[in-house]
Amino acid sequence: MSQNPANMSTKRLRGPGSSPESGEVVLELSSRKPREPRKRWRSAFIAIYFTRALRSLVREIIGNTTETVINVKGIDENVMEDRNFSSVYRKKLISVMKDKGLDHLHELGGAESIAAELMSNPETGIRGDEEDLRWRRAAFGENKYQRPPPKSFLYFVVNSLKDLTIIILLVCASLSLAFGIKEEGPREGWYDGGSISIAVFMVVMVSAVTNFRQSRQFHELSKVSDNIQIDVVRNGRQQHISIFDIVVGDVVSLKIGDMIPADGLFLDGHSLQVDESSMTGESDPIEINKESHPFLVSGGKVVDGYGRMLVISVGMNTAWGELMSSISHDNNELTPLQSRLSKLTSAIGKVGSLIAFFVLVVLLVRYFTGNTFDENGKRQYIGKKTKVDDIMNGVVHIISVAVTIIVVAIPEGLPLAVTLTLAYSMKRMMADQAMVRRLSACETMGSATIICTDKTGTLTMNQMKVVMFTLGKEAILGNNVAVINPGIIELIHEGVALNTTASVYKADSSSEPEFSGSPTEKAILSWAVMELYMDMAKMKLSYEILHVETFNSQKKRSGALIRKKSTNTVHAHWKGAAEIILRMCSKYYDKSGTVKTLDEDDRKAVLHKIEAMASQALRCIAFAHLEVDHQTLIEEKLIFLGVVGLKDPCREGVKDAIDLCRRAKVKIKMITGDNILTAKAIALECGILESSTLTDSQLVEGVQFRNFSYNERMEKISQIKVMARSSPSDKLLMIKSLKEKGEVVGVTGDGTNDAPALKEANVGLAMGIQGTEVAKESSDIVIMDDNFKSVVSILKWGRCVYNNIQKFIQFQLTVNVAALIINFVAACSSGEVPLTAVQLLWVNLIMDTLGALALATDRPTDELMDKPPIGWTQPLITNVMWRNLSFQALYQVTVLLTLQFKGKSIFKVKELVKNTIIFNTFVLCQVFNEFNARKLEKKNVFQGIFRNKLFLWIVAATIILQVLMVELLRKFADTERLNWTQWAICVVIAALSWPLAWVVKCIPVPEKPFLDYLKRTRS
Repeated sequence: MSQNPANMSTKRLRGPGSSPESGEVVLELSSRKPREPRKRWRSAFIAIYFTRALRSLVREIIGNTTETVINVKGIDENVMEDRNFSSVYRKKLISVMKDKGLDHLHELGGAESIAAELMSNPETGIRGDEEDLRWRRAAFGENKYQRPPPKSFLYFVVNSLKDLTIIILLVCASLSLAFGIKEEGPREGWYDGGSISIAVFMVVMVSAVTNFRQSRQFHELSKVSDNIQIDVVRNGRQQHISIFDIVVGDVVSLKIGDMIPADGLFLDGHSLQVDESSMTGESDPIEINKESHPFLVSGGKVVDGYGRMLVISVGMNTAWGELMSSISHDNNELTPLQSRLSKLTSAIGKVGSLIAFFVLVVLLVRYFTGNTFDENGKRQYIGKKTKVDDIMNGVVHIISVAVTIIVVAIPEGLPLAVTLTLAYSMKRMMADQAMVRRLSACETMGSATIICTDKTGTLTMNQMKVVMFTLGKEAILGNNVAVINPGIIELIHEGVALNTTASVYKADSSSEPEFSGSPTEKAILSWAVMELYMDMAKMKLSYEILHVETFNSQKKRSGALIRKKSTNTVHAHWKGAAEIILRMCSKYYDKSGTVKTLDEDDRKAVLHKIEAMASQALRCIAFAHLEVDHQTLIEEKLIFLGVVGLKDPCREGVKDAIDLCRRAKVKIKMITGDNILTAKAIALECGILESSTLTDSQLVEGVQFRNFSYNERMEKISQIKVMARSSPSDKLLMIKSLKEKGEVVGVTGDGTNDAPALKEANVGLAMGIQGTEVAKESSDIVIMDDNFKSVVSILKWGRCVYNNIQKFIQFQLTVNVAALIINFVAACSSGEVPLTAVQLLWVNLIMDTLGALALATDRPTDELMDKPPIGWTQPLITNVMWRNLSFQALYQVTVLLTLQFKGKSIFKVKELVKNTIIFNTFVLCQVFNEFNARKLEKKNVFQGIFRNKLFLWIVAATIILQVLMVELLRKFADTERLNWTQWAICVVIAALSWPLAWVVKCIPVPEKPFLDYLKRTRS
């Protein structure tokens, strides 16, 4: 069993001229107490091996001049017993976490002893090579939990078959099939009932396939959202890995906002507090320490401090794994738009059902009064002479037509269209670096009127670099550290190395150092190592950290109390926002190391330098220090060390993105914890502030904002564009105030303390790179690249979702209105309907599913940003849509009723050919109207047509299937073949809808919704 070098002692004996190839004798002795019951045989094994090693060593020294090495650092894994742990020991580890028993933990020797048993090192972690990881997964399992299986395709088929109208149609089809076979025999009698059955089957299958695909897509997206990145130490190097790659023995680094990735034991850290409410229901955070509570439970979240843990249980061996395996990830969320569409569908369905009932009554009355005839002109009902089977067949046919009218009337495609466009948008938004966690957020972003954004990492690149350093009152140019007193350099080293959450890794003395941590911490650490020649490893060995106060976005500073081992002196170090640290100081160092009193003039001089740095868009971080004679981290009368200025350049394209938001009537407010001058400089650079219109009322600090009276705040909030030195509570107050004014607010956030603001906002946007897991879980959408351009992309997608749904509503309502009026008028006047049940089901398939796919998958364009945000109270069907659909429906009804009553005489054709022309013209009208629906207001409906290949494929598929229905599937569709002239007439009539749409769009409409006029008339 290869053991940890940190826990072992190593001795070497060398003879002259030796080499590893010539014979190296390696003996590995564990310095820890062996575990029972292996103690005795291990002692015997070591004694025997040690004797053989000495005998070999003597022989080598006497026999030749080679050098032999005895490496006493633990038993080599090649001479170890099998590394597989017994199931008893694995169960003990699991029970330690489940019972949280300190006695049980002490029996196993504590965290360090367990780490050694797991061949892990609290400082350097596990080896982490493929063989090591493979063994650990085989021995302890993977950090994955068994998900409930996703719903099968059969589930969606059965769900579609539960629809009442589908059931009635299937019953009608079965009766029609039975009567038809009895009357005409199996060869000819199956057509009517069989055709309806096949058509219903097609509708059910298409609906099931669509829903099944969307379910799978949501399932895949949930996998992406569950793939959290974790910091672990392996082979002495800090690495960023997936939560699913965690193994037993891993040493995990934890900081504020992290989720506990597995069950483990606390190794070390400071002020670590964990929220375990997801598991226990207790809202109060738990203080984690070695003495009383060293247990860290998976699923918990770090709310304060930092630390490191040893993983001892993963996956299904944890309580979190058991819990998550029972939770379904199916997305049954009903979005606001879906709720509104359900009401619209219900209203239209009621109208359609009423019309279908009238048609049913009219057809039944005409049938039983002898006013209906078959295709040969023979009266269908002749009183008592009519066979019962013929009566039943006739009634079933009438019922199936009435039910089919209901199927066509109810716009079931509307909810499907929303699901399709949301699912399509979610998939495309992933490619645009946005992961949607809540479907409703897609729609809500289309209504957003204000976006409150962070500065660092969102507007800027989050690539910090120290470009300026001021010691006391004096600026140090370049890296001219030779002018600084060595004692001051040492104090800066202390303040950087021992008051940080970042780390440095060097593979060997000649390799370049690798820095890990937050961008600010990495930049400062890199500056100290590369320019001040700080040795991080040496600092850690030379000092002991007594107490740490982690960075807090409320206080904007962090502190550390340390003891220097060589002198046994205690030092307090503080680091944070420059003006805040300066207020804590009463003295300062000059570059010679002399301590001087910080009087008012000196304080103003330092403040002036801080302001000068901030006005150059630099983030100013100050350091302060004091040697103390007690173990208390004091916060006053410190000695000011100096200030570093960190440059974080603006992201490319941010200014254009903000201009696009301004064009879209969406206001941008920057909320940052930085100095107001830094914030102002960045805001000017990004275009949030404009120098030509800049006023003092556009900038405010958090403390001012929170101290405003309610009326004052509500009056000034619309003018504020930048809030600096803000705390999370200031951000939350800003969002609440904006919502009270009726604004729809989107807000970005990355910290744990941003969680309340992210939840309060209409749309919470968490950062994917710098965002903590707490922030991500509180958000609606995760910005994967932390880029403001992606926020604008989401804004466009939100508007696109709403626009696509409106296109489909216009298209489907045109079909609904036309089909209902045509069938109702024809039934009432002639007792027959021109469109059969199968034909109506085909039309239903075109408009519900294929139409939704064609119109709901348009991608967003910049022209969407030329309109103001979509109001939440704005009607779904706008005046423009009413105008468009009314004229198109009127045109279709006029043409098709003319064909119904005059078609035979106009074309000199039989009844069946006339009905086929009506059916063909009606379907082609819908195909051409799909193009009209692409643009609700623009006259050029072909603009950008080739960008949506799916639209073109669906149109082509619809035309091909229609040709097959008319020319080849005649008995199935109850049609007759058409000649070229008749086809041309059908195409021309349908194509006339294009110039009609162009003319109609020239007609102006009032801005006030038509329904408001109706309400006023009623009142």
